Amino acid sequence: MEGPSILVEALRDSTIDDKYGNRWQYHSRSDRHSKVACWGIGLDLLSSSALLRRHVAEGKVILGVNHTMRDFGTGRKKDLDLVLARPEGEPDRRVTFAQLAERYTIPLSARQQAILTDLPELPVAPVGAVLIALEAKATMTAHIRALPRLYDELNSSHLCVHGASRQALAIGFAIINASGRFASSDMNKFDLSKADRVFTEEPQPRSLVRTLEKIAEMPRRSNTRETGFDGVGVVVIDGANDGSPFRLVTAPPAPQPGEPFHYDGMIARMANEYDTSFSSI
Repeated sequence: MEGPSILVEALRDSTIDDKYGNRWQYHSRSDRHSKVACWGIGLDLLSSSALLRRHVAEGKVILGVNHTMRDFGTGRKKDLDLVLARPEGEPDRRVTFAQLAERYTIPLSARQQAILTDLPELPVAPVGAVLIALEAKATMTAHIRALPRLYDELNSSHLCVHGASRQALAIGFAIINASGRFASSDMNKFDLSKADRVFTEEPQPRSLVRTLEKIAEMPRRSNTRETGFDGVGVVVIDGANDGSPFRLVTAPPAPQPGEPFHYDGMIARMANEYDTSFSSI
């Protein structure tokens, strides 16, 4: 699977500007990390499901970015990072999944570029019926304080998705930082060329473990009569947001192969669910 390594590589360079003249690898007011994460999930889903690739090639499936879904029962609205959906009318193909890699400045290895090149063209177009909806959230520092927000924002996405369509597949994805210190853009609202960077200390691995425990409380469903996510995945990274490289964490307590929330398992489950749920579209 390529998504986790794509995410970490995208956080390597400082590409996000703030109003104080600083450049950040990660900025809490930017959604680049979630866009990159969802793009990587999209790449892996397309690579894992031959049926999905065929549907894309036949023009039956398009991509929606920042798509607003509305819960039919409550009227509640939520913007989803990325959706795979039936097209609403004829796609014009002026923007594609591949072109989003350039728009989001996603660095791809030669192998990843070859994988992308071999995929059928997936246009970004007006959304009809949603088939898969992705929502990604990150917690980089102050993990314990952020737990209610992380839970509520993820939980509200599957409620909205399934309030709009019980048949749609809802994926929740969490990015958790395992670093013991972190330079938050919120704590450094000044010109860093004139003062030292301020770091927040984080008690690790306790904060990571507690965040994983909170995600384990997230409702999941095994059929359309139940309530919850159809797939949940977690990627653990380690980075201080000080210009040094972020790295992927694979050792425990990060989810291990075969355990709930492991990235590869999430992709395999969602590819299988797509194949069984939408074989007749």
